[in-house]
Amino acid sequence: RTGGPDPALLPSLPPLAPSGRLYGEPPVAPALGRVARERLAADGIDTGHIAVVGGALDGVERVLGAHLRAGDVVAVEDPGYGAVLDLVVALGLEVAPLRVDDRGALPDGLARALDLGARAAVLTPRAQNPTGAAWDAARAAELSAVLRRHPEALAIEDDHAGPAAGAPALTVCRGLDTWATVRSVSKWLGPDLRVAVLAGDVATVSRVEGRQALGAGWVSHLLQDAVAHLWDDPATGALLERAAQTYARRRRALLAALASQGMAATGSSGLTTWVPVRDEHSVVEGLVERGWAVTPGERFRVASPPGIRIAFATLVEAEAPELASALADCVRRRPVRTG
Repeated sequence: RTGGPDPALLPSLPPLAPSGRLYGEPPVAPALGRVARERLAADGIDTGHIAVVGGALDGVERVLGAHLRAGDVVAVEDPGYGAVLDLVVALGLEVAPLRVDDRGALPDGLARALDLGARAAVLTPRAQNPTGAAWDAARAAELSAVLRRHPEALAIEDDHAGPAAGAPALTVCRGLDTWATVRSVSKWLGPDLRVAVLAGDVATVSRVEGRQALGAGWVSHLLQDAVAHLWDDPATGALLERAAQTYARRRRALLAALASQGMAATGSSGLTTWVPVRDEHSVVEGLVERGWAVTPGERFRVASPPGIRIAFATLVEAEAPELASALADCVRRRPVRTG
């Protein structure tokens, strides 16, 4: 239900040795800086300036805080990741919802939000949570064109799933004035590492590191070195490929099972799928009675129609028909009103 990875598809942590890092040294560990620059550059991301933060949301929060003030408007996918929606509100910012299809945020919606004064946009290139949407090259080009027409706007790419997403890494930030791409390792190396690499323009990265220096100081080099070791290890690469293929099989099995019950669902990448339903809570409660846990869509919605999120990372293919049948029963039954 959490949307996290299958623990069986995560690598084992390497032995950790004291880094010897002392006060006053650069915040990015040399080994992670090297590996991250190589991998991000291979995906077309400008790596002239990078920082290391404590996970994807930490990076998104720090970038928003570096550029915006209370009352500013942020364009956010709808349905979108509930924690991002909550974060925007917690920062005193206003949400401009962006409609989403199987290829991510719609360019016309982004253009409309920016035309109306949105100061920033938080976009998910792949493994969009909750819908499983992923950009293709055409959609990325359309979104990039919209952003280039608004050089005053801040663009944030939340690449939270990385290579576990099962879709290519694409970026809309090349050539923009103010931007950040945040790539977390949580979904493919392990959530407890609490590490994400943040690439961006010089002002954004400098502000993020400056504010970080006043609080946490830096992300532990023990963690950074562990991430660098795993990211650079060929055995990890092989495991990541197997994980992406496994998640893809589980996604296809679930979507096929839902389709056999006449139910529409979204998802071309990542670890979650979105199923439109009329009565979220009736369906969620009915599934709990049948032994299944899913998340009501209100956690992820602003203006989009109701639905539920299914997190399938640990749902083996043989279980998909049973879940789909149970869901179909819950959707078709009429909720009982009392009182």
